[in-house]
Amino acid sequence: MNVSGKTKITGIFGYPIEHTLSPLMHNTAFENLKLDHCYVPFLVKPDDLTSAVKSIRALNMLGVNITVPHKENVLPLLDKIDKEAAFIGAVNTITNENGILTGYNTDGRGFMSSLEEEGVSVEGKDVLIIGTGGACRAISYYLSEKASKLSIFDIDKQKAEKLANDLKEIRDNIHLLDSIEETGKPDIIINATPLGMKPDDPSPIDSALITSDMAVYDLVYKTTALLKEADSRGAKTINGSGMLLWQGVLAFKLWTGVMPPVDLMRRMLIENIK
Repeated sequence: MNVSGKTKITGIFGYPIEHTLSPLMHNTAFENLKLDHCYVPFLVKPDDLTSAVKSIRALNMLGVNITVPHKENVLPLLDKIDKEAAFIGAVNTITNENGILTGYNTDGRGFMSSLEEEGVSVEGKDVLIIGTGGACRAISYYLSEKASKLSIFDIDKQKAEKLANDLKEIRDNIHLLDSIEETGKPDIIINATPLGMKPDDPSPIDSALITSDMAVYDLVYKTTALLKEADSRGAKTINGSGMLLWQGVLAFKLWTGVMPPVDLMRRMLIENIK
């Protein structure tokens, strides 16, 4: 990659940021399409977020991705917020058009694209989400649009209740659970908790709840205890690498207006996920 005065800069703001695979994915796509663009990871501490966002304009950057812990705190620093991102309450992609910074959230649409790619339909299905963090808000916005029933559980009852109440303002198929067992036998189970990030993390649910006719999706982009147990019981298993891929694809399109080489980006991710 040859960087010059004409190179358009994109990147990602996060803290920590050393683990990110986004630069590899995007820079490979830029090079393949012969776009004079460069994607750079920026370590941005919470106290420096305001200055970092201002730098997008000052440095005439094309835009950036936003990751933890900034997805919620970045909203008041932007000029415009996409409707979906405003409801979700989190932004993971910023575009810079003539100094106007607009926030989007591609996590939910990326998740749905990954489900579609795996041949899993949400239409009319009974869905359980465990964990109500930022990713859950993004995917539940789309899941609730198509599912016949969307059940939500989190050990943080207040957080789960907040999400359920927000969703109930636009949907009538939301169920807040006091325990996972209340859900019965859903068609799709989604783990949106951090459990699975570490090799010795346990599964967030009792494997007895999993049956062979279910689809089990773990947002962690590795093979987790949950996915191992689900696979052993004959369920269809999906990890979070597809969501990571497709949220990046959608961000790429927002910045460049063109479709990136999806299969190439996927290969880069698969080869480098550890």
